[in-house]
Amino acid sequence: MAWRVDAIFLALAAFSLFFTLAICFLVIFFAIKYRRGSKADRTGVSGSSALMEFIWIFVPFVIVLGLFIWAAVVFYQQYRAPADAFEVYVLGRQWMWELKHPEGKKEINELHVPLGQPVRLTMTSQDVIHSFYVPAFRIKQDVLPGRYTSLWFKPEQVGRYHLFCAEYCGTKHSGMIGSVVVMDPVDYQRWLQEGEVAESLAASGARLFRQLGCSGCHSVESSVRAPLLDGVFGHPVPLETGEIVTADERYLRDSILLPKSQVVAGYKPVMPTFEGRVGEDELLKLIAYMKSLARNERVER
Repeated sequence: MAWRVDAIFLALAAFSLFFTLAICFLVIFFAIKYRRGSKADRTGVSGSSALMEFIWIFVPFVIVLGLFIWAAVVFYQQYRAPADAFEVYVLGRQWMWELKHPEGKKEINELHVPLGQPVRLTMTSQDVIHSFYVPAFRIKQDVLPGRYTSLWFKPEQVGRYHLFCAEYCGTKHSGMIGSVVVMDPVDYQRWLQEGEVAESLAASGARLFRQLGCSGCHSVESSVRAPLLDGVFGHPVPLETGEIVTADERYLRDSILLPKSQVVAGYKPVMPTFEGRVGEDELLKLIAYMKSLARNERVER
């Protein structure tokens, strides 16, 4: 998206420069022409030009509207991740970035990604507001405690790129820096296999799901009547209030920590809260597991 953002910026700068120079030229021209003692004709204008007024209003309107539509399209593209993007989970905390790959590989202040593959970041904060900022990619998104935000990019050149926190987050804010490392796909696969073999996030989430007793209610064999989770992610969910919400990351998070805030239609608000029992790391694992159930359900269909 970098060249699209740059194009809008340069277009805005060019239009601003053009009108600034034009207005400055006219100010200086009329200041000289109508200076004290000059013989310029100072007779008042006898009428007005409807055509001139129309042009003066219509042309700037078309220019500004065109820039707005152009920027809106780029904004939409910048925050609408492709369906084939692979997901990386980002946890911001004072004062470091913790990044987790679907395969279970964890990084601190570094993010390795393959060349040419869209990457979607699902981000949250453990403490205060942070901001994930990669200047070379022209992307920046606030990372907030208590909710999820997302961002995506598609790296098109191998290299190492600066990663910053762009939101003042405490005394060591300036040290919250890192790198995004873009690698050839073959090198990336080799890097994934280096070191200890890690358990995937979905597998870790499945194990945690059973340890917390969630499988005792949210399974076909359960004697407790509770919503099944297979295929729920990304689909509409009717609530007792009559509303219909989409089961995204935020919905799943709230269902774990604040289960009575959005009760599924046809069910009673009997699920206990897990607030204070599971941390942000564990929430990411549980959500990764529930998202994998949605993927499996689509494959079976």
